[in-house]
Amino acid sequence: MGLTKDLVTDSLRTVPGEGDLVAAGRLAWVAACDDYASLKLTAGDDRTRDHLDAVAGAVSEAVRRGAEQAGERLASLTIMFVDGAGAMVHTARFTGDAEAPRRSMEPKRAPDKGERPAAAPGNLASIKHVIAVGAGKGGVGKSTIAVSVAVGLARKGHAVGLMDGDIYGPSLPTMLGLGTLEPQVREGRIQPFLVHGVKAVTIGKLVEPDKPLIWRGPMAHGAFKQLAEQTAWGELDYLVIDLPPGTGDVPLTMAQSFQLTGAIIVCTPQRVAQDDAVRAARMFQQLKIEILGVVENMSCFIGDDGKQYDIFGRGGAEAMAQRLGVPFLGAVPITMSLRQNGDDGKASANFEPGEGTAEKRLATALTRLVDNVEAQTNLAAMRLGRSKPKLSIS
Repeated sequence: MGLTKDLVTDSLRTVPGEGDLVAAGRLAWVAACDDYASLKLTAGDDRTRDHLDAVAGAVSEAVRRGAEQAGERLASLTIMFVDGAGAMVHTARFTGDAEAPRRSMEPKRAPDKGERPAAAPGNLASIKHVIAVGAGKGGVGKSTIAVSVAVGLARKGHAVGLMDGDIYGPSLPTMLGLGTLEPQVREGRIQPFLVHGVKAVTIGKLVEPDKPLIWRGPMAHGAFKQLAEQTAWGELDYLVIDLPPGTGDVPLTMAQSFQLTGAIIVCTPQRVAQDDAVRAARMFQQLKIEILGVVENMSCFIGDDGKQYDIFGRGGAEAMAQRLGVPFLGAVPITMSLRQNGDDGKASANFEPGEGTAEKRLATALTRLVDNVEAQTNLAAMRLGRSKPKLSIS
């Protein structure tokens, strides 16, 4: 049957050295699925790392014991500590041995809030820059921007990877034209697809095309980690990660697991999209991840006759960027060709000027966007101490 919320909750009623955490009102949230579990606890007054690790260890032992008594296996447990306002102050992760479920689990320490990971895990260490593309809400064209940034950087001669981190709604199979390609695994590593000059991987090619991914947080967390860490990326200049919208489990997992160079926020001009985009921006700021800038997508519609229509207004995202004090990376219009190329998997074609006014303006806007992303990434890397300014004397 697997772990259940009730099983995990009951286990927290007798935690060694802590007593009944449920009765004490310290359990804020719990989720369980198969042999994965996650929970949030209020941190209390003593928020030192050693104390919270000690509490996490006692909690993990209690949950493991409860799982054993129920005849279940606990493969992964994530314990998050939050303050009174619900902000994350510490995270501890535990993994079990699939072959020996009775073995005590060892903690895998995650960064405290605001602390950047010391090094990239596994094969991510060979990647110079990791860029997240996020949005406060769905439907703003986040994946279109992620694909465009990745393809544009590749066209400039960079080695680029693109990861479809939108676990619940992967769109890269269509946008990159991956329909007839089959995924391959070699020596335990997922082999990325090489399309449009980009190494791409997506959960959409690892599950049945029409199957809904009805996953709770721990499962989405595991899928995201596997895509990132078990893909044979090789050496990359850039890894662009297309995140799911909002500020849920997957963006938080990514932010606390990988050493990001920065994040891009995608927003449309209208106010309702800006409100959600601000929340996404605040999430990255709270996690001490630099915001490379804001992109105003769907800034206008340009018809085949070259006439411009401000369907969603214009300039709202740029004004939002100014209020937040972050760079504005550019405005990308909607065109008939952009929609068609997205449906046909011809992402590179958006950078070709073509004959029409709409195509020329789209190509110009995307090229300017990629140039700005490259510049802001280099600046962010310098601030993080990963690169040094170069002086060329001739």
